Amino acid sequence: MVPAGTFAMGDSSGDRNSADGETPVHPVTIDAFSVDATTVTNDAFATFVDATGYVTEAEQFGYSAVFHLAVEAPRTDILGQAAGTPWWFGVRGASWRQPGGALSSIEDRGDHPAVHVSWNDAQAYCEWAGRRLPTEAEWEYAARGGIERAKYPWGDDEVDEPEWRVNIWQGEFPRVNTLADGFLTTAPVRTFEPNGYGLWQPVGNVWEWCQDWFNPSTYPSAPRDNPVGPADGSARVLRGGSYLCHPSYCNRYRNSARSSNTPDSSMGNAGFRTVAR
Repeated sequence: MVPAGTFAMGDSSGDRNSADGETPVHPVTIDAFSVDATTVTNDAFATFVDATGYVTEAEQFGYSAVFHLAVEAPRTDILGQAAGTPWWFGVRGASWRQPGGALSSIEDRGDHPAVHVSWNDAQAYCEWAGRRLPTEAEWEYAARGGIERAKYPWGDDEVDEPEWRVNIWQGEFPRVNTLADGFLTTAPVRTFEPNGYGLWQPVGNVWEWCQDWFNPSTYPSAPRDNPVGPADGSARVLRGGSYLCHPSYCNRYRNSARSSNTPDSSMGNAGFRTVAR
């Protein structure tokens, strides 16, 4: 259970991405709520699918986005590269069941986060579970673990001080990963150490869908009590960064960092956790 409280939301370390709208830092009050200790795992998502027969959007579309070094599929299943990010391939057959494509499986990844799950898929899971996605403010408050104005869930020490604390990219992105933290793609959800509120890996590993519509101009006029984001938009908020984040490319493995994608998008580095009041 995350206790009620007030915190400073936004980037106070100076590491912001200017287009993401991480400022101004502003006080936000949050009511108490329960939050999953981890992102939803493959085992948990399989239970949902077995109970409901749900078919994810990636499965309906017949393909999803896979990082080029994670592809496990025949070359004929590679449908092309993403414009502007050529390290992402559209791969026929990639889904939560086969995260790298047709030659992969989750047989030994039951405790890894479910990926290739769209915002709409996450909503369906939440409805079944009687829970919901966190608001962006709830997510940041919980990720901070009670440490005011810190850069990361554990404080301001960098991710490799004194040892690796999070699953991100090490080496030369996007070609060479030294695997200093032990993982090329996802790590089991209870890897590294939980924060002060008991959340495992709120940053790194996989991006996490939030309830809110995304708008980079939200903060200046956002309500201060339990904000729920804009009334509409074209993309939903993602938080926390992923195993592909690297200082040279994507430094969004920070408490205040923001990103977004369309609600029907799926990719091999995004999942979710749920909350309730």
